[in-house]
Amino acid sequence: METQQPRVMKEDSKTKEEAGAAVDEELAKAIMARCFHPSIMGPEAWEGYVFSDLEIRIKESTDLYGAVLWPSAMVLCHFLETNRDKHNLTDKNVIELGAGTGLVSIVSSLLGAKVTSTDLPDVLGNLQYNVMRNTRDRCKYIPLVTELIWGPEVEQRFPRATHCFDYILAADVVYSHPYLEELMDTFDYLCQENTQILWAMRFRLDPENSFVDRFRQRFHVDELYDLPSLSIKLYRAWRKDKRTRDQGQAAA
Repeated sequence: METQQPRVMKEDSKTKEEAGAAVDEELAKAIMARCFHPSIMGPEAWEGYVFSDLEIRIKESTDLYGAVLWPSAMVLCHFLETNRDKHNLTDKNVIELGAGTGLVSIVSSLLGAKVTSTDLPDVLGNLQYNVMRNTRDRCKYIPLVTELIWGPEVEQRFPRATHCFDYILAADVVYSHPYLEELMDTFDYLCQENTQILWAMRFRLDPENSFVDRFRQRFHVDELYDLPSLSIKLYRAWRKDKRTRDQGQAAA
């Protein structure tokens, strides 16, 4: 019996891995099925998505990273729609960092949130177009689209005395970005005591991946989705109190 125990444990572990892979594959398939392409190409290229039982048309700009829709945005949107019992965005103040083509901001607006959609000035025109096109006459609140450069400007644009966000949303904001410390400081500034961060990230190469380790030093982090087939994880985070943070930094 003793000689058989390791074999049984290996078989159990293999079974769990296979079950996990099946769940991953099924969830990834459901998420990617949200996307559709026009049957006939018109004068304007677009991709379609279905959330909240509504068709969303997204115009991309392939010459800019920030104006291309990556799968992480779809993962976050799928989570928001299918987990409204735990994360009800109705009447919540929501800000999206690095909104890109605007899908996450659009879906959040359709789910009843008061959305502030932010990105760099060079992608703002395309972002504004997509957000307005897909939320007009569909949403309780008109979303605000505004530029935001991470870092010192955040405090000027969003003073805490007048701006308090229930949720900070982000999808693939770490990829190929030279301002990761500024991004970290932006998360830290905007995340107040009752704020939750929902952040989808596609894992590629360092230094992007090491950003998660540094993020954990400032925030409590839960892993909500792990989708190896898409190389994407979805996190929920909230701020550590100062004492907990100081202890963590001392230990590091």
